[in-house]
Amino acid sequence: MVALSDTPIPDFSHLDGGEEQQALDAVQEVVSWYNTQIAAEHRAPVPDEERIEELKAARQAALDDQQRLETAGPQKTARIAALYAARLKELTTS
Repeated sequence: MVALSDTPIPDFSHLDGGEEQQALDAVQEVVSWYNTQIAAEHRAPVPDEERIEELKAARQAALDDQQRLETAGPQKTARIAALYAARLKELTTS
C-alpha cells in the first residue's frame, strides 16, 4: 500500500465537483469493490475466511478514510483522492 505522505498531490481544479467530491467518490468506489468481493467470497462453495477478514479490514480502513474526509484540509483531501483513485485502478486491473 502507498502511504498518504508518499502520494503526490494532483491538480483536480479542472474537474467538476471539487476535490472533496472527487475524494469521496474515489473512496466510495473502493468500498463498493470490497463489498462486491466480500459478497462473492461468501457465495463461494468454500469461502476463504482469511480472505474475507482481509477484505473487511481493507474496507474498514477505507471507511475510516472516508470519515477523515469530513475534517480534512485541501492537501489531505487531494492525497486521499489520489490514493484511492490509484487503489481503485490497482484493484480493478489485477
